Amino acid sequence: MTRDGQQQTLTSRFNRRTRRPRAARTVAASLAVLACALAFAHGDVTPQAVDTTGLPALGEGWREENPFRSNDVAVRIGTSAYNQNCARCHGLEAISGGIAPDLRKLDNDCSVLKDAARKAACQKEIDDYFLNTVRHGRTRNGAVYMPPFEGVMNQEAIWSIKAYLETRRDKPL
Repeated sequence: MTRDGQQQTLTSRFNRRTRRPRAARTVAASLAVLACALAFAHGDVTPQAVDTTGLPALGEGWREENPFRSNDVAVRIGTSAYNQNCARCHGLEAISGGIAPDLRKLDNDCSVLKDAARKAACQKEIDDYFLNTVRHGRTRNGAVYMPPFEGVMNQEAIWSIKAYLETRRDKPL
């Protein structure tokens, strides 16, 4: 064999041996880039203050039910507040991309109730669940799934978001 033939054989053996580790490194690097992209895909998730000018002040005590149901000003403010604080995880127009719950379905159980008293009780229960979740956030096993918004948003802002979400229902009440 000539020197060139030996060099070719050595090169092909080297390439065969190192091809897998190179592919593994490429895959690992690709996964690292993907993980970083996913971590930063939703941008800054720091809660943003909401301008509630135009809504009546609700006072210090937290309301048990949404006082802004069907209030056009609240829906407008709630739309902006939702886009600033919630859409990163819950999706544009409350249509979830799978990261967080689809908020259009929040009160679907209430929509099928025929009895007015039961429907009102269901809505009150959903309002309570919504308010507590937004105020205190959600954690599981020490991991924060949703930051608490109490202290960042007042109840006017929180209830205006709920008023907006009620316009986005999957099933109408």
